[in-house]
Amino acid sequence: LRGRWEELIQFVPHIHQFLNRQKVSHEIWVIIQIDKHRFNRAMLLNVGFSRSRTTCDYMVMHDVDLLPLNDDLKYSYPHDGPVHISSPQLHPLYHYEKFVGGILMINNKHFEMLNGLSNIFWGWGREDDEFYLRMKEAGLKIHRPQGITTGYSTFLHIHDKKERPRDMKSYGNQYKMSRKRDKDTGLNTIQYQLVNIVNMTINNAPVKLVNVKLHCDYEKTPFCDHPS
Repeated sequence: LRGRWEELIQFVPHIHQFLNRQKVSHEIWVIIQIDKHRFNRAMLLNVGFSRSRTTCDYMVMHDVDLLPLNDDLKYSYPHDGPVHISSPQLHPLYHYEKFVGGILMINNKHFEMLNGLSNIFWGWGREDDEFYLRMKEAGLKIHRPQGITTGYSTFLHIHDKKERPRDMKSYGNQYKMSRKRDKDTGLNTIQYQLVNIVNMTINNAPVKLVNVKLHCDYEKTPFCDHPS
């Protein structure tokens, strides 16, 4: 997360109430990138897993701007493989078959087996597509909700493009690297500085805010910063 406070204060109580209705025991971890590098969602997810793995047995990688509205979407433990809750048939924006972004549940064993997500994706996008390759290569079946009749109205998407424009820039060999399966980086290569962990509540919903500074390997990914 970075610069998304307005969305966060809406998301946290919403998802807390949603999960309570399903009687799903949960912790809400928000990993906040406070360094000066470009945003790296995948690395933040790796950090989130590394911090929560001792108290949680599965993880829901959840976009903060995507609010589930249909209680038939089940957030229970994904025994048989990853569950892509915001499937192409339900997500309000992305409808291609290999799409696995938005909201994806995965148990700890499978996330560790995949070595988490690639750390090379600085800026917006593509890290989910690479994670799809990891899951397929490992032979994991990606499950998706069945019998949901609310279609593209299943979620409320609260992102404001004008207020929070995406960082779509590509520099050097970034475009080429982002189209390949990354076999070098992942959960076991994350480097970051933990600044602090703040426990707070938002409208009676408990949340852990984890402030981190990510490390950039300038030799491998010089595009972690915008050119000066």
